[in-house]
Parts: sequence; structure tokens; C-alpha cells
Amino acid sequence: MTAAHFYPIGTPGQPWGEAEKTQWRARQQRQRSYQTDVVAALQPLDGRLQVIQYGQLDYAPDQYPLFAVVNRDWNPALPTALMTGGVHGYETSGVHGALQFLHQHAIGYLGRLNLIVAPCVCPWGYERIQRWNPQAIDPNRSFRDGGQIEEAAALMRFVADRNATLRVHLDLHETTDSDLQEFDPARCARDGKPLGYEAIPDGFYVIGNSEDPQHEFQKALIAAVAPITAIAPPDANGNLAGMPLQSTGVVWGESRSIGACAGFTDARYATTTEVYPDSPRTNPQECNDAQVAAVCAGLDFALAH
Repeated sequence: MTAAHFYPIGTPGQPWGEAEKTQWRARQQRQRSYQTDVVAALQPLDGRLQVIQYGQLDYAPDQYPLFAVVNRDWNPALPTALMTGGVHGYETSGVHGALQFLHQHAIGYLGRLNLIVAPCVCPWGYERIQRWNPQAIDPNRSFRDGGQIEEAAALMRFVADRNATLRVHLDLHETTDSDLQEFDPARCARDGKPLGYEAIPDGFYVIGNSEDPQHEFQKALIAAVAPITAIAPPDANGNLAGMPLQSTGVVWGESRSIGACAGFTDARYATTTEVYPDSPRTNPQECNDAQVAAVCAGLDFALAH
């Protein structure tokens, strides 16, 4: 983990205008393919699962169709589980963990609940390994008031149109070294605020919605992930990512009030998962496996309660 640095765009203390956002956007280069990594991975799914295009992003010259996966035998009498990945496109295991769940575990839950899985909510950010969308807006602060950007609005409309009784929502994220090296400095520069420093937790943890944290649910996810990868220890002040530790690997944070994806539904059991892929104690596959274990544990807990 390296210390954060001041960002090379803008004037310290002054929020960005359109010129600075244009300058920032010009720095963003495509580094991987949404079509190859995500869309193609949806094609060989079991026939009991249906891939639905629920929206499209038009960022000239690029267009990104948005896809979700649902079970074909939708039963309104059953509870529904929502899984979201790639709300921050650069957080790789959120995307690939959701895809791995679809290929390896989703079928085992059919007949007990309905599934909605949106594996890559922000494909522009996925391709550019970027936290924001092209307007330099954080998607994970945009899930309110019907959706403040199209990435959020399209998903919110789709979920609402299913008219489902949501019991659980698992939003899959990562906390990375690039948070300190790139995204926190960029955010502070964009907002004209001084740059602070916050340690990156070394391991997996979950953020429960402070409005209704459901602590036993959060602890069940940590118990399932602990055999797979390290659980993040608290810092010297007893915090994880600036939030007070509630139990091993569990913190509570604002969700609905700040427009976070994990807070836009009425699901009783909701969480944001976080894993640290840059740790020397883990690897990409282990991070994917940790996300899948958390998803399965969350679904199992919700079904049992």
C-alpha cells in the first residue's frame, strides 16, 4: 500500500468544471473488453437462466448494452435475491465473482427464490479500470431519486419493473491500492477538498446498512469467507475504512442516504462486500471465490430466516 498523492488535474481548493472533467476523461484508456470478459461469459449459461438486456449506455463512440440474468421460471410467490457487481467498474472480483456464481451455483437456488444478477453495472468503468462513469460521477453515490445517472437509473427501473419481493441484496466490491493512488486523490481534486489519508484494510470485510444492519446476517458472510481468504483486521483506532468495527470483519455505514447501490431496495438483508485484491495474502481467483462464498452464505441465511 502506497500513500496517496495530489492529483495532476485542477487547482487545489477549487472544484472541477467541464474543462477539468474533459481533461480527466482524456486520460482514461480502454484496458480490457466488456464484450469479451462479461457479455461473452453470459452466453453459455444454463437454459434455466435468462439473459435480459435492461438498458444501454451511449458514450460516443462506444455503446454498452446492460445485462441482467434472471431465472426463467419466475415465481411471484417466492422471495427474490439481487446481486450486483461492477458498480465500481474497476473492482474486478465483483464482476467475475457474480459471473462465477451464475455458472457454478445459481441453479442450486432455483425453486427456492428468484434471482436477479447484474454482473457489471458500469461497463465503461470496467473497461478503463475506473471508479467513475465518463462524467466523473461515482455510480455508488447515484442510486437515489430514481437514479442520478443512467447506470443507476436503468438498474433501478429494471428491478422495480420485476415487481419482486426482495429479501436480500448483495453488492460486490473491492478496496484496492488504487483507491489511495488514484481515486481518492481524483475525488478530492474534483470536489476541491484537501486530500486525507485512510488505510486500506488488508482482507475481506462487509459493510452493513446502518439504517438496518442485520448483524447476524453480516456475521454469517464473514464466517463463510474466513476459510477462503483473510478477514481484514481493524486499524489502531478499531476502524475499518474509517468505520467502527462492529464484529470481526463487519462495519456499518450509510447506504440509502448516500445513494449507495446496496441501499436502493427494501431488501431486509443487504450488504456491501469488500475484498483487498492487492494483498500479498491473496490472488484474483481467491478474491472471486470469497465473493461467491459471501453470496451463497447470504442467500442461505435469507432462506433460513
